[in-house]
Amino acid sequence: MRTAVRGLPPWARFVARRTAAGVAVVWGTVTVTFFAMHAAPGDMVDGLIGPGASATPALRRQIATEAGLDQPLLVQYGHEMKQLVTGDLGWSYQLGQPIGRLLSSQIWPTVQLAVSALVTALVLAVLMATVTAGRGRTVRTAAALTELLTVSMPSFWLGLVLLTTLSYQLRLLPSIGATGPAALVLPTLALALPLAGLLAQVIRHELETTDGKPFVLTARSRGLGGQALLLRHTLRHALLPLTTLSGFILGSLFGGAVLVESIFTRPGLGRILASAVGSRDLPVVTALVVLSSAVFVVVNTVVDMLHPLIDPRLREVDAA
Repeated sequence: MRTAVRGLPPWARFVARRTAAGVAVVWGTVTVTFFAMHAAPGDMVDGLIGPGASATPALRRQIATEAGLDQPLLVQYGHEMKQLVTGDLGWSYQLGQPIGRLLSSQIWPTVQLAVSALVTALVLAVLMATVTAGRGRTVRTAAALTELLTVSMPSFWLGLVLLTTLSYQLRLLPSIGATGPAALVLPTLALALPLAGLLAQVIRHELETTDGKPFVLTARSRGLGGQALLLRHTLRHALLPLTTLSGFILGSLFGGAVLVESIFTRPGLGRILASAVGSRDLPVVTALVVLSSAVFVVVNTVVDMLHPLIDPRLREVDAA
């Protein structure tokens, strides 16, 4: 197997390695989720019956038998893996509908929020870093304190502050829902501002580290300076760690916007996940874990493919 992989072209070897790693990541996350849900306090049958509902012991046994919960745990695990391999996500215990239909109706609001938050964070971070990099001690200290403050603010707390001030008090933006671009502004800012502080720190560090390298000194000796030097050389070298971190952030945003979606009463995968975990709707939780881990793997694979385009020196490493 290893010999066959070595005989492939470099791009094919990369795809093969990434595919194998992606399958391992998805399998690992699904396995941990399955056993964690079963190890949590409470009875899985309660999730099938519904919160607050009561049932006779005979009815509970019947429900457990129909759902396969009376089988040994490893048998249930094998059945779950078999369903996922065949592409069958199953049915929601609580909502009584196919999970594929449920996710397809809720994924677009989450995609909108995740992408808009990442783009906003990148724009703000590049502006903050390029304006303050290489400046005096006072400017850099003020920028570092501002970024530390934004990074330290939890997104759900920031969302509540934005909701109170810009929506309830000033009435500038809608408070709930997902109708129109205006409804996307507040949740986007709640997610983007902490990320912007983190990304700005990374970009500024790369810019200031690159500033003293020989190729920058050579460019300055040729009369290149100011914005031209920044755009043609130093900023490009900051793109490598920035794209890596952005891929990780985007993959995490798909599963990490639970509280923000709940605060702003937005539809999306986050609210479905919170509801499914609370009611122990295992098929929904498993499907969301598979989706989140798959998105994470795909996004980071694309990021790794972009690295040789950003830094041509990496092409020689991949070819080797």
